[in-house]
Amino acid sequence: MVSGWGELEGDAAVAEQRPWTVSQLTSQIKSTLEGRFPSVWVTGELSNVSRPQSGHVYLTMKDASAQIRAVIWRSVASKLPFDLSDGLEVVCRGEIDVYPPRGAYQLIIRRVEPLGEGALQLALRQLQKRLSAEGLFDPRHKRPLPRFPRRIAIVTSPSGAAIRDFLEVLRRRWRGVRVLVIPARVQGEGAAGDLVRGIDWAHQLPEAPDVLVVARGGGSLEDLWCFNDEAVVRAIFAATIPVVSAVGHEIDVTLSDLVADRRALTPSEAAELVAPSSEELRAGLDSQRQRLLAALRGRARERRTRLDALAAHRVFRKPFAGVQEWARQLDELDLRALRALRHATVHARQRLTGLTGRLESLSPLAVLQRGYSLTHRTDEGTLVTDASQVTAGDRLTTRLASGSVVSRVERHS
Repeated sequence: MVSGWGELEGDAAVAEQRPWTVSQLTSQIKSTLEGRFPSVWVTGELSNVSRPQSGHVYLTMKDASAQIRAVIWRSVASKLPFDLSDGLEVVCRGEIDVYPPRGAYQLIIRRVEPLGEGALQLALRQLQKRLSAEGLFDPRHKRPLPRFPRRIAIVTSPSGAAIRDFLEVLRRRWRGVRVLVIPARVQGEGAAGDLVRGIDWAHQLPEAPDVLVVARGGGSLEDLWCFNDEAVVRAIFAATIPVVSAVGHEIDVTLSDLVADRRALTPSEAAELVAPSSEELRAGLDSQRQRLLAALRGRARERRTRLDALAAHRVFRKPFAGVQEWARQLDELDLRALRALRHATVHARQRLTGLTGRLESLSPLAVLQRGYSLTHRTDEGTLVTDASQVTAGDRLTTRLASGSVVSRVERHS
């Protein structure tokens, strides 16, 4: 009995202490945790955020004393309006899950909200920072609006108050313009796609608009969210037509406002920006006309004063006085020239007479007049100055003061 009882007692103890397999224990823990925490809200700081090609997001939530692994499946992660990053404070809703292959528990996140600001504000801030780094909001890319547009395209809801306000102000300010309304949803699902298609359509028109307006009335951040859509912002940046963003709000600024060439607080103000005021233009023209008339009158008075001064000048009062003065001076110059010419002629004649006398006194002919003669050989023309220059029989020609004598040499000594 003792041994039997002992065997029975031992079997019961063994039964109570029968070991579980790891899988069994893990399964029990999994059932307990998942049953105890089917849905839980957790707040903490994100770290070790990673997103592989599968699209799932793996991360760690932590506080000062503990941490827990978490995962966001692709179906949820793809719908998040903002990016998850290390250091972001969030509040998450999900359920506890045990991952048997590793024997670890984790949080399956179904919803994420940033702490301190809403999801849309965070998404807007992150997108604005990224697009700003690319230069989409750089003022150097802003283009001026045409002064007198002839064709305006507006992308908006055709049934909203924005188009009515825009057309009313435009009709009052400037009638010499054609307006093409490109219908588009400006709120809710599909609105961003409509805005992008409307902007593209404006660029495909046979006659390109001079300016493009993207407009809607006021609303909450959620209502205006399509104007913060990245595709819409990039479509406005890529536009070759000057773009005016006219989202009817004054406090919040959409990314479309930042990327557009001009921002209007309301659709009515957009009409004032894109078209001149006919009344203001008429008043400006009248002012210019008055200034022009005043300038012309002043110029005429100035010219009349100068003309009167010229008319009083001696040359106009006695137009021939100068000619007569010049004629008198010319006559005086003529007389002076004649006197100088006569004086020069007399002086030249006297000098010529003196030179002639000197020349005659030096002339050989004058010597001949005093009884001298010149003899030269007839055949050679050589002047004979010595008897040795001739021989008997040579013919000589002797030049006298008057006439000449031909002779033949008989002898010489």
